[in-house]
Amino acid sequence: MRNPTGRQLRFGVELRKLRERAGLSSTEAGQLLGIKQAQVSNMEAGRVGVSPERMRTIGGHYDCPDKPLIDALSEMTAERTRGWWEQYRDLVSGSLLDLAELEYHACSLRDSTTARIPGLLQTREYALEIFRQAVTELPPPDVEYRLSFRIKRQAILYRATTPTPYEAITHEAALRMRVGGPAVARAQLQHLLDMSERDHITVRAITFEAGAYPGSGQSIHYAHGPVPQLDTVYLDQAHGLAFLDAEAQLHKYRMLFDRLDAVALTPEKTRDLIHTVMREL
Repeated sequence: MRNPTGRQLRFGVELRKLRERAGLSSTEAGQLLGIKQAQVSNMEAGRVGVSPERMRTIGGHYDCPDKPLIDALSEMTAERTRGWWEQYRDLVSGSLLDLAELEYHACSLRDSTTARIPGLLQTREYALEIFRQAVTELPPPDVEYRLSFRIKRQAILYRATTPTPYEAITHEAALRMRVGGPAVARAQLQHLLDMSERDHITVRAITFEAGAYPGSGQSIHYAHGPVPQLDTVYLDQAHGLAFLDAEAQLHKYRMLFDRLDAVALTPEKTRDLIHTVMREL
């Protein structure tokens, strides 16, 4: 049996939360559902699937009054296909596979970055330079794998019928940093302008004049689920990606993005700033 994906693990976590809120042990839950305690544990570990019908039965036995959450979990477990990212298994890290899966299913996405343009809006040449500057030098094949993986992640923004709503908040420092030289930097800024004209994409900048602001020391990414309980924060750290989904953590980062909204330029003024930076290259 394959290891559970990040989405399957998250489903199991939510299943366990429902049981614990109901005040049931895994043995008691098994008795209610007519299954063994081991099967309850395997469901909560994401190791075995749960049909939408059983999910609704579980919600009833656990006396969960939150119908939107049960509906969302039922929809979540109905989706069992593995996506394009499976082509990259054993070629990139497991956390990157989980990231692609999370972004693919997200209802909307928000990013905040300081020193780099957000990955979903990077050009191929810009991303290539970022990978070439990795602290641990990557072999050329690994650079190509990561580059193609990043570009394929961006497909969610180009869907013909339901492109993912996306907001990127980035610092003026990222706009002015000449990654790859003036030509690459100029092409990247033009790409930002082009993408910002799409109805489902918002690009906003925070200027140097804004001074210190919350979250300025890290790249923060927020994936909205079908209900707030299924939101996920992921942090891009030196040692890899960290995924957060505890209620207190989600509340903290929702408040952080609210504060970012208060200091970021409007989309129109952001485009003006990008044009200014391009003229100065």
